Amino acid sequence: MRTYGQFCALAKALDVVGDRWTLLIVRELMLWKRARYTELKSGLPGIASNLLSERLRELEEAGILTREDAPPPVAATLYALTERGRSLAPAIRALGRWGAPLLAQAPKTDEVRGHWVGLPVELYMTDAKPTAPPMTLQVRTADYPVTLRIGNGEIESEIGTAARPDATISGPAREVLRVLLKRTTLAKAKASGVTYRGDRSVLARLKPAA
Repeated sequence: MRTYGQFCALAKALDVVGDRWTLLIVRELMLWKRARYTELKSGLPGIASNLLSERLRELEEAGILTREDAPPPVAATLYALTERGRSLAPAIRALGRWGAPLLAQAPKTDEVRGHWVGLPVELYMTDAKPTAPPMTLQVRTADYPVTLRIGNGEIESEIGTAARPDATISGPAREVLRVLLKRTTLAKAKASGVTYRGDRSVLARLKPAA
């Protein structure tokens, strides 16, 4: 592991997580909870296979993630954050908030993945009716579906499908995210291919966090 060689907590942290791709791997594991190698690589467009393997090994050695065998009959290795790795969540969220204004200048050619939708919704939105019964919103884009669980004043995202969602929103990931973050209306987004089925009050439960 390369080191700055400085007696400074920030420098020591960057020794472990400051390399290119490292924090994005942590982001993926925050979203997936447990992920196969192929799932991680799909969520990290542009990373070389050998570099991903190297970063995973370094993070395991640093105690940030662990690997385990998937239960039979699936023959695969699953990666997950350790308690030490999960404690990076506040730093990831703070960097996400800091970087959000930069998205306004992002090129349209930037890669996007549908399962990334969950993290900004957790970061920037809250439950408008915390005392109301919990509700579930299924998000479907071009790749992995995401389930948003809204209730008790919180929003939690999970990659995968809900058995009986209260509503489903589908379409291009960028446009769906704009609707969820209240950057555009559902009526306007329909022209970009966004569709919505189910209880409209689910979408109304999302409001920008203070």
